[in-house]
Amino acid sequence: MSITPHDERFMAAAIRLSRWHLGRTATNPSVGCLIVKDGVIVGRAVTALTGRPHAETQALAEAGALARGATAYVTLEPCSHHGKTPPCAEALIAYGVARVVISVTDPDPRVSGRGIAMLREAGIEVDAGALEAEGRQSLAAYLTRQTKNRPYVTLKLAVSADGMIGRHGAGQVAITGPEARAQVQALRAETDAILVGIGTAIADDPLLTVRSPGLESQSPTRIVLDPFLALPLTSKLVATAREVPVIVVASEETSLLEAEGGASPADMDSRRAALEAAGVEVVHCNPYHPEVLLPALATRGISSLLVEGGAKTARLFLEAGLVDRIQLYQAPVVIGEGGIESPLDVTDIPSGFAHTGTLMFGGDRLDEYERGL
Repeated sequence: MSITPHDERFMAAAIRLSRWHLGRTATNPSVGCLIVKDGVIVGRAVTALTGRPHAETQALAEAGALARGATAYVTLEPCSHHGKTPPCAEALIAYGVARVVISVTDPDPRVSGRGIAMLREAGIEVDAGALEAEGRQSLAAYLTRQTKNRPYVTLKLAVSADGMIGRHGAGQVAITGPEARAQVQALRAETDAILVGIGTAIADDPLLTVRSPGLESQSPTRIVLDPFLALPLTSKLVATAREVPVIVVASEETSLLEAEGGASPADMDSRRAALEAAGVEVVHCNPYHPEVLLPALATRGISSLLVEGGAKTARLFLEAGLVDRIQLYQAPVVIGEGGIESPLDVTDIPSGFAHTGTLMFGGDRLDEYERGL
């Protein structure tokens, strides 16, 4: 049986469901699953917080006996290997579903194609590729970590009417209005980690947490590119490091420290000890080589990264070709003299990015661009 508009309608619902737990399922992807019988949803679930149990087993349990002869709509190919939980493909077989419709096949070599083969060998009809583009977008972080060994990187910039992202010496400058800022809070809540450069960390003294009511517990890990461990112990980041994780990425080229940063190895040792005593994790990995840093973050289970601060840091990731999505906010505010020029505007989006949509938040405009997975 080929995929029908009826199938696409249920898969669209499964994809919407999968977004409920984005950024909250650890190293496992947030997957949506619907069990449908005679056109009625009899079971539904999204991957549980922390990653287990998986969506399929929860949806099947909710459907119970009604799962026999039903169709399962799953945003990612059901797993076929024994890990910390039994394979979801086995659960679908045991419950007696008649058909499984899949959006995206799993690139994990332990699963890729094997889940589909297991289902078909059991006599279950399988159709894959339903709303695949939409499914891949919802699974972008997981797919990027699996296929590229790095997190999916979103660059967020808020640009004034005169092309600035801030003002020298002014600390944090409000460019966008409250509606746009609330949208950014929601983005942080579904992202594993957020990154800024040390210049932004010192100038703005940001918290980088989620402050929307009810979402505070979903604050991402906060990362600072800080080659010489200059992050002040009095900063908000350090003060809250035991509440929300902070990783400081320091230079590993200790022989260059005195020449470039004015810090001796002894100074670095002292700074590191003080930061660690405050609960900050210090990682030595060249902070200005994202092609090295990103795989190191992936080994820590970070699948999605929001680059939010500093023109220099934004250029670093753009020039390395390691940005997957751009969120460009444009506001009517004028910064004027002393402004910090944005590294990007709508006229110079890098090649390879497609414009995927425009949204308005009060007087602020958001244009989103994505690079194909």
